[in-house]
Amino acid sequence: MNTDTPLQKLRGVGPKTAEQFAAAGLHTVQDLIYFFPRAYEDFSKLTTIAAIRPGNVTLRGKFEDIRSRRVRRGMTVTEATLSDATGKVAVVWFNQGYRAQQIATNKEFLVSGEFGLQRNKYQLVSPSVEAVDGEGISVARIVPVYRQVAGLKTQLVRKVLVELKPAILALDETLPPEIVQPEKLMSHAEAVYALHFPGAATELTRAKERLGFEELLALMTASLLNRADNDALESHVITFDAADAKAFVANLPFSLTTAQRVAAWEAIQNLGAEKPMNRLLQGDVGSGKTVVAGLIAYIASRNGFQTAVMAPTELLASQHAETLQKLLEPFETSVALLTGSVKGKVRAALYENIANGTVDVVVGTHALIQDTVRFHTLGFVVIDEQHRFGVEQRQKLLLKSSKMPHVLAMTATPIPRSLQLTIYGELDISILNEKPANRLPIKTEIISPNSRAQMYEKVEAEIEAGHQVYVVCPLIADSRQPTADRSEQKSVEAEIKRLRQGPFKHRQIGLLHGKLSPADKQAAMLDFATGKTDILVSTTVVEVGVDVPNATVIVIEGADTFGLAQLHQLRGRVGRSELQSYCYLVPSTSRQPSRRLRELEKSNDGFYLAEKDLELRGPGEIYGRAQHGDLNLQMANIGDTKLTKRVRTAAEWLVKHQSELSRYPALSAEIGRYRRLTTLN
Repeated sequence: MNTDTPLQKLRGVGPKTAEQFAAAGLHTVQDLIYFFPRAYEDFSKLTTIAAIRPGNVTLRGKFEDIRSRRVRRGMTVTEATLSDATGKVAVVWFNQGYRAQQIATNKEFLVSGEFGLQRNKYQLVSPSVEAVDGEGISVARIVPVYRQVAGLKTQLVRKVLVELKPAILALDETLPPEIVQPEKLMSHAEAVYALHFPGAATELTRAKERLGFEELLALMTASLLNRADNDALESHVITFDAADAKAFVANLPFSLTTAQRVAAWEAIQNLGAEKPMNRLLQGDVGSGKTVVAGLIAYIASRNGFQTAVMAPTELLASQHAETLQKLLEPFETSVALLTGSVKGKVRAALYENIANGTVDVVVGTHALIQDTVRFHTLGFVVIDEQHRFGVEQRQKLLLKSSKMPHVLAMTATPIPRSLQLTIYGELDISILNEKPANRLPIKTEIISPNSRAQMYEKVEAEIEAGHQVYVVCPLIADSRQPTADRSEQKSVEAEIKRLRQGPFKHRQIGLLHGKLSPADKQAAMLDFATGKTDILVSTTVVEVGVDVPNATVIVIEGADTFGLAQLHQLRGRVGRSELQSYCYLVPSTSRQPSRRLRELEKSNDGFYLAEKDLELRGPGEIYGRAQHGDLNLQMANIGDTKLTKRVRTAAEWLVKHQSELSRYPALSAEIGRYRRLTTLN
């Protein structure tokens, strides 16, 4: 037997059992060995019947008064009494008729299960039973619980894994001793064995630590190798002229924050090197990332280089183009917008102006990466919300330069420190953690659906004061087949109708969602930005980039259906002036609010909330699973900064000793996979 052996060749695995495993995606010994438990139940502590309390228990005793009977609908109920020297307890099994024969001896058994109130009677319900002299698969120990994929039962998985103990203990080591020994890690084989057959809680903790270390090591090494590759590339040298920068800053209608000055200076220093800048500018909503990008684009244009700014939506691209135009036009730096809405002769003329260098800064969506777009001298690329673009899309834009351009990726979702060390390890990072001095913290409040009337009074007072309101809903239209999850979710189409007929029939209400034509979207936003509409009912299309300083209220309907980071992004649509702003979170039901809503209510700090979001949702969602595939982290707690720092040291050693990887093919393959998934360039 080896790890490639089909499961059907194992003792006790017949054709039917093999079919069950195959339906769950498990075909070989290796598949099953790395099918790790999703949870554990602790039945390791033996208790007496006299000391029994509700919950998981393990008892040792003999059975008496055994009886089986058939009840309605063909169900079999097996009942018995378990006794030890201290007392007796009732036991019941449902549809496990074989139990009567199993326990009908005078042997002692170990019994593990849940003791509780069942049918007005305290009893043990459907416990596992094994003879005292048996091997002990499901009793008197910490018992693994496996995912029930395609109906696969945990008991079957445990039973077959017992046959695989020798194969597990013979697994090859996957890390060099120069990493394993200083870190005092278990061997790979010991860790996998302990996950399936944990002897104690401490052993299980060490096993998870070892395999989590291994997972993060592959991810972090991939980032460092990508960074080394980037540093080996050649880029355009863009020189810094202090007079240009001073003129740009002096022309701004506001003062730069200290964080903006620091971020701009960090980027400027990168531009002067022959290797390409690969920097992530992360800043909370409203922190002024576009201004930093505008300053660098101006410096690039003074050096004769063009800038491309790619945004994920037309709305956001239009917003960036408008902002950059205001910043750069006084310096005769031309800005153009290229999206799917630009057509015909206008589009053809724009292609020509980009190719001949007449346009200095091109802002666009995916339209920028089409083969028909040719740049004259592309030297600087800005990718906004870069996690929304796939690797190939980003690379297509970068390849439009004769050398690797300098890259500034921007995100309004602050990146937790642990992700900076792992997934984003190839990037230099700048942080904008300040907002303009005149901004007031947004007052956030959870509103029960039953208290909408009182909330509408507050909203009306803001409109009466000359301010404007966003109402955000999770759906465009009501579902034709409402489910238990969706029946109470609001849709923009139903909500605008309700508001126009009810509490705000005397107000101008606009509509915005993703299925509107680009022209209709622009018209809806223009009406709101110019004050023609008092209330804008929208989906999350307003999540990023939309900037209307006069909007002071955002009502988020179905707030419990959004992630924490997304809620914070939505809240950032208000609080964009010196006016006091308000965010009202209205859950779908009047039940106890979720933890993420309570976290949002108490904090305006996007960096704190990013850490909480990682804790609540995991890294896959934050990193952008749609573009990058599953991160495949089964054991690693990516929020464990102590572990990530230890792994970083090991990854740096591995990068210096890359020849070692040839001895560890599994690790090498995983690193290669992550290099393809995470690379920016």
